[in-house]
Amino acid sequence: MFENLKPQPADKILALMQMYREDPRDQKIDLGVGVYKNAEGITPVMRAVKAAEQRIWQEQETKAYTGLAGDPAYADAMIGLILGTSVPRGNIAAVATPGGTGACRQAFEMIRMANPSARVFVSNPTWPNHLSILNYLGMETVQYCYFNSETRGVDFDGMIADLKTAKAGDVVLLHGCCHNPTGANLNMVQWQEVVKVINELGLVAMIDIAYQGFGDGLEEDAQAARFVASSVKRCLIAASCSKNFGVYRERTGLLMAISDNAEETALNQATLAFLNRQNYSFPPDHGARVVTTILNDNALRADWAAELEEVRLSMLGLRQHLADELQRLSGSDRFGFIAQHRGMFSRLEAAPELVEKLRVEHGIYMVGDSRLNIAGLNATTVPILAKAIVDVGV
Repeated sequence: MFENLKPQPADKILALMQMYREDPRDQKIDLGVGVYKNAEGITPVMRAVKAAEQRIWQEQETKAYTGLAGDPAYADAMIGLILGTSVPRGNIAAVATPGGTGACRQAFEMIRMANPSARVFVSNPTWPNHLSILNYLGMETVQYCYFNSETRGVDFDGMIADLKTAKAGDVVLLHGCCHNPTGANLNMVQWQEVVKVINELGLVAMIDIAYQGFGDGLEEDAQAARFVASSVKRCLIAASCSKNFGVYRERTGLLMAISDNAEETALNQATLAFLNRQNYSFPPDHGARVVTTILNDNALRADWAAELEEVRLSMLGLRQHLADELQRLSGSDRFGFIAQHRGMFSRLEAAPELVEKLRVEHGIYMVGDSRLNIAGLNATTVPILAKAIVDVGV
């Protein structure tokens, strides 16, 4: 039987990580893997996370299962963080998932159950796992214009034109903030136009929000998700705690299904619990309990928000530093978009051969599509990267 299995394509980012580890050069820079790193190159455990874990260790009396949907307190806390009061709680079904990836997978499974013929419109480009999971599930995808390779901003006219080709029941997958891999985001006027198209054509909105707090602030980064969720009839939201709580390995996510009536919400909740049961039964709890503890304690929440703000401002500072250094070395303002983008990533739109040249000649590792992780830089490596970018002719 197993001899019939076919080799699967290697994960490009994991392969890049392996190449980086095997590179003997001292002066090498990892801008590939999508994790936050501080100036010392460490992905730290946040202060509030350590405090919450200590409290849980002292107070927790059981490791028994919580439920197919996870701890309800976790769902309530995350819904409050992401949606605030923009949608009545009774209109929201929610389940804990193994990270944001698990939330996306369960959302796609739910879409396929509800409407097997639904097409999923995804931005071009998007996070590779979106397309990988959708293709594995055999779901039809349609790419919509998103990134303008010349301006390095959003091709909004192209986006709207493509979305207008969708049919009732199709799904529009949107990035809630800090678009991955481009770093280019819609403004609120543009979000209003997207919602208008969704409502006019009878589409279903799906939002993937994995970087709340990394862009313009916790509340600001939730603004688009809140607007969409409160303005459309049906909406799915896949959320991740990996980045903003730094609990990557704890696999902490949440999937929300929002409807406009109680009967459908109850059906959604039962369906989500069923899907959890078929996939992994009970979702992991430790990371969810840590997040819940932080969000429900005023002191811990304030400390977490303060540290998250330090992270955000650090990335904005690195963006500005890199843009300034590139302008100084190149004598051109063509790299100004780096300072305008938000979140961990920007995409240079460099040709693959130039990305390879950066790796071979300068020890700079970034994904083949020229996505670079801003959080992989520090004050010392920014000038090194800027010089290499100019030297290879990006």
